[in-house]
Amino acid sequence: MTLRTTLDFLLHDWLDTTALTSRERFADHNRETFDAVLDTCERIAREKYAPFNRLADVEEPRTVTEPDGSLRVVLPQATHDAQKAYAESGMLSAAQDYEMGGMQLPYSVEAAANAFFACASVSMGTGLLTTGNANLLMVHGTALQKEVFAKNEFSGRWSGTMCLSEPQAGSSLSDVATRAVPDGADFEADALGPRYRLKGNKMWISSGEHEINENIIHLVLAKIPDADGKLVPGTRGISLFVVPKKMVNAQGELTGVRNDVALAGLNHKLGWRGTTNTLLNFGEGQFPVDGQAGAVGYLVGQPGKGLACMFHMMNEARIGVGIAATMLGMAGYYASLDYAKNRPQGRPITGAGKDAAAPQTRIIEHADVKRMLLAQKTYCEGALALELYCARLVDEQHTGTGPEVDDARLLLEVLTPIAKSWPSEWCLEANSLAIQVHGGYGYTRDFPVEQYWRDNRLNMIHEGTHGIQGLDLLGRKVLMEDGKGLTLLSHRVMATVNRCNGIPALAPHAKALAKALQEVGTATREAWATGVPAEALANAVPYMQAFGHTVLAWVWLDVAACALDNDPKQEQLSTQGRVGCTAFFFRYELPKINAWLGVVQSRDLTCATFPEGAF
Repeated sequence: MTLRTTLDFLLHDWLDTTALTSRERFADHNRETFDAVLDTCERIAREKYAPFNRLADVEEPRTVTEPDGSLRVVLPQATHDAQKAYAESGMLSAAQDYEMGGMQLPYSVEAAANAFFACASVSMGTGLLTTGNANLLMVHGTALQKEVFAKNEFSGRWSGTMCLSEPQAGSSLSDVATRAVPDGADFEADALGPRYRLKGNKMWISSGEHEINENIIHLVLAKIPDADGKLVPGTRGISLFVVPKKMVNAQGELTGVRNDVALAGLNHKLGWRGTTNTLLNFGEGQFPVDGQAGAVGYLVGQPGKGLACMFHMMNEARIGVGIAATMLGMAGYYASLDYAKNRPQGRPITGAGKDAAAPQTRIIEHADVKRMLLAQKTYCEGALALELYCARLVDEQHTGTGPEVDDARLLLEVLTPIAKSWPSEWCLEANSLAIQVHGGYGYTRDFPVEQYWRDNRLNMIHEGTHGIQGLDLLGRKVLMEDGKGLTLLSHRVMATVNRCNGIPALAPHAKALAKALQEVGTATREAWATGVPAEALANAVPYMQAFGHTVLAWVWLDVAACALDNDPKQEQLSTQGRVGCTAFFFRYELPKINAWLGVVQSRDLTCATFPEGAF
């Protein structure tokens, strides 16, 4: 099966995305317009991205020093061409209103279309951060901020970033030290919003400096000092600011003045080498504005509410990271499948042993190679189904009616940590298996699978590490609103179980899933039985791994049921593939949850209490 046939099945047979066209927002669309978007993105990815994936890896971003002492980033021309083609496709504003230059596409179709680019060359970049930046402003920005900043990002004229981490803080955003002070007595008079001067340092900023677009719009977390000049401790003191690289006026025109934002250097990475990853200095006086040091920024939303605003972008980015991880795994799977079909090596085991005089067999005929290929297929296609399911929930939340809207919100809250973490772990494992299928060749640059692994290794860190996602899931998401989200998810899972109890090919899996769901529920209660967070959360990552495997078992069971509805006799190879993947997951993967849940349920403190000196 190709990526396109897999996407078509998931979007239309499983998720019934075409049904969304009955809603007013999507009334101009139909299956043909959705297919046209996928066709266009598949073509651009094939022509502008895939041929240059290795080039982007080898020709890393580099800097040259300009006469004024600033650093300029140099990227291959292919990267400029690819991102220009992406912007011209309209995908930056695909889900936006027509008035903003958008296509009013369902997010589920947008997510599926973007999968082609992640599969072709994830490190050359598309518009994930730019779209997320603009989407945030559409929710939390003023009317003029939307018109000047968001609209120009959606058009591809400008690009966007998110600036959270700092050298001394990392993922601990409560320790953000970047300061923002009012820019003079009339700071509230600027049409673009209350105007502040920012000073601080940010790092790990993807696409923080380049010349692909004429301007870069940074969304920056900073703290406004109190009356005594002190920063409010914790996250409640964090505000959000839009900080352009180049100053603009209220008409969206460049003024010719450079803002006081300077590139301090590039991070040189294991993978994703085609995307700049930067350290940025804000307000150190390298480019003074109006003769003063301090980067000019405009307040977004309310003072002290910046983190809540930024989570709008971060949660969206987490689904994007999940798709990127999924498609890197998928790219490795396709490469190793092709290799296994064509590589002769070894002989079949027959009778008392191998017949040395027999001709060599292709390695795909060996049971262990099939195991590795089947694991890859199961991880990647299952992860893709999960991501598109979450994207469909976004559509339901934004355009649905009645209680379904709040149900979608709650399900997304619970599933987002899984949508980010599960593909980033298990599709990375798929990449490792792809290398193994290639044998020694997989370890060389003669084949692309080593690059896919290097690129994918970042996704376990991107937008919140495994540890952070685990704490979010067990410490907040399954408890929020008296566990309403977890209960709702359980009802969805049991609906699939009850449906599949009547399908002979799936009934044993349905029984196993019901048992797994019960075990997750028991472990959740036992983890919090003492009410001591340090005990409950000591094994948050194993909990998340078990939770994620249970979710993926549900997804596969539901996908298999849909495939059998269409083809009850399993006459099509695609149906055999989906039912076979479901069997693989239930027999080889789901049993792993017992070990993970064991330490959660007993509140095992082996790791938490291990003495530092004993390391």
